[in-house]
Amino acid sequence: MEIDRRMVAKVTKDGRITLWEGASLWAFDVLPGNQPASNRMHSHHAFQLTLAAGGGVGIRTAQGLVPGPVILIAPDVPHAIEAEGRIALLFVDPESRAGAGLKQLLHNAPIARLPELLDREAALERIWDQPPPAEAELVAIGMRLLDLVLGCGSHRSELDPRIERVLDRLNERSERGLTATEAAGIACLSESRFSHLFVEQVGLPFRTFLLWRRLMRAVELLAGGKRLTEAAHHAGFADSAHFSRTFQRMFGLPAASLELTSPED
Repeated sequence: MEIDRRMVAKVTKDGRITLWEGASLWAFDVLPGNQPASNRMHSHHAFQLTLAAGGGVGIRTAQGLVPGPVILIAPDVPHAIEAEGRIALLFVDPESRAGAGLKQLLHNAPIARLPELLDREAALERIWDQPPPAEAELVAIGMRLLDLVLGCGSHRSELDPRIERVLDRLNERSERGLTATEAAGIACLSESRFSHLFVEQVGLPFRTFLLWRRLMRAVELLAGGKRLTEAAHHAGFADSAHFSRTFQRMFGLPAASLELTSPED
């Protein structure tokens, strides 16, 4: 499965938002006197890695201000962003393999200032190049940053052909998706063995993987000019309220705010 089939990116009035299964990269250029959309006290289900990219950033919690340039926040911890200049937010699903690694870095703390990352600014600098980088490159930047934080290599092995068949079928049936039972049948495995193999190969439980795909699809449709209700319906959510609740829970930001943005030309 090629990387450009696993993500969606859009340009907002504040920066760029890029999603792929299990993670999302948000980049903003915060002018003096302004703040990113998530600057009010909020919380979300994903881990948040906050990175200065040529500016200054701090995260305020009930315990006080934690300065950057690299800050990791646990899921569901109320916080506010205090930033000026270019910043990047990397959201990671707690059920993912990467999420498990980030949990270990926190050592049971709600928030931590991490050691400086070698090549952090160089890795982020390309986001603001003109012309803007393609979606696949933005996803590669996000993955590279996550690798730097977790201290792992960027090499990813080829997928098991059985899982590849399931992902190909999902791409063919993007509007309806698959149940776990259907997916296990395509892989010619029992449902329990399929679930285990899917996590091993992809790094996410199958149901969580499908949720991220629906989120990606909805954001892609919003970027293309669809209204919230239509985007939610075509992405497989029960209604716009279901999509909005899911988006708010994951990112701490109302999905309706994406309707105020413009798709990339």
